[in-house]
Amino acid sequence: MPAITLKAHYDGQRILLDEPFDLPVNSSLMITVLPSFNNENDPWVNIATKGLSDAYSDNEPEYLVKNIKR
Repeated sequence: MPAITLKAHYDGQRILLDEPFDLPVNSSLMITVLPSFNNENDPWVNIATKGLSDAYSDNEPEYLVKNIKR
């Protein structure tokens, strides 16, 4: 079986897969615990969100191929 990544969470007693997956009995697993963070308090996330919102807003001008300088 090829290596795959499955999303899961820990409920305080056991690790539970977030989506159904037919996992063979006695499969070897490697668990990586990811840091928890709150995106709303991360200044870089706020800056990136604002930048993307500005770049893709209705007020953004259309750039044509003839406007690109080589």
